[in-house]
Amino acid sequence: MKKIGVLTSGGDAPGMNAAIRAVVRTAIFNNLEVVGVRRGYDGLIDNDFIPMQSSSVSNILQRGGTILKTMRSQRFMTVEGRQKAYDNLINSGIDALVVIGGDGTFTGAAVFNKEHEFSIVGLPGTIDNDLIGTDFTIGYDTALNTVVEAVDKIRDTADSHNRLFIVEVMGKDAGYIALRSGIGAGAEAILYPESEVFIDHLMMKLEDGKRRQKQSSIIIVAEGSKEGGAAEVAKKVNERFDYDTRVVVLGHVQRGGSPSCMERVRASQMGNAAVEALLEGKKNVMIGIVDKKIAYTPFENAIKHTGKLNPDLLKLVDILSI
Repeated sequence: MKKIGVLTSGGDAPGMNAAIRAVVRTAIFNNLEVVGVRRGYDGLIDNDFIPMQSSSVSNILQRGGTILKTMRSQRFMTVEGRQKAYDNLINSGIDALVVIGGDGTFTGAAVFNKEHEFSIVGLPGTIDNDLIGTDFTIGYDTALNTVVEAVDKIRDTADSHNRLFIVEVMGKDAGYIALRSGIGAGAEAILYPESEVFIDHLMMKLEDGKRRQKQSSIIIVAEGSKEGGAAEVAKKVNERFDYDTRVVVLGHVQRGGSPSCMERVRASQMGNAAVEALLEGKKNVMIGIVDKKIAYTPFENAIKHTGKLNPDLLKLVDILSI
């Protein structure tokens, strides 16, 4: 192996730049050439390759987003697109690839590997934390801190005006952001996609708060909640209670910002492990960290979200919200 490529795909996440930096410098440390692929899988198809040196990744550790740009590629979903990508890799002398992204990224990588037996390893770059094979994905910790900081500020207003704030966070299919940020921000209730408990449970909590003359409350709602987003939940609450209700949708602010220290360390560890895995002959696996140790999970297994949240944390929500 003489040359490797690195790309970011799908949604951006804080810590991606730290991972890119680790991949580039670990490759150089091992006497490998390294090429950056711009705009994800579309960059493979368009031959949008840039040679990278150690200086190419200077002063990016603290930056959010990704210097390589990212997107979701429709063309890579076609056989013709993947063939063009493979031809460009071979013609450029690239022997292996590190891809940083989420389940869509790994689905594409698994198909590409099956068709062309090309060496690829992945790094879990998604704020949703919805991949199997790692305790925390790149971007998750920073997104949690962003949500908690925002909700802390919202609570100041909620307390000052005796208001109920319903805050919508990201999470179409998984409630990891809603659950942990809800605990960290002291939310009275959390609604998330995996929940088997629907609006009635929330109404019971609000009813109990009324009896105890609770003056303000924060409810965290994942965008993929079975009850809909924050606006839909607010409408149902207002039909039953006379709270002074406000809706806040945090949206893409959760994706941005400088990565936390923990984020930078984990992303650096994973980036380093990705290059070492390729040198050891591993392929078609996602690099993760489980119980503080590097773990390798086949792409096909990594993308299978189990739909289960930590029951101890769910119990904690009910205990602490009384």
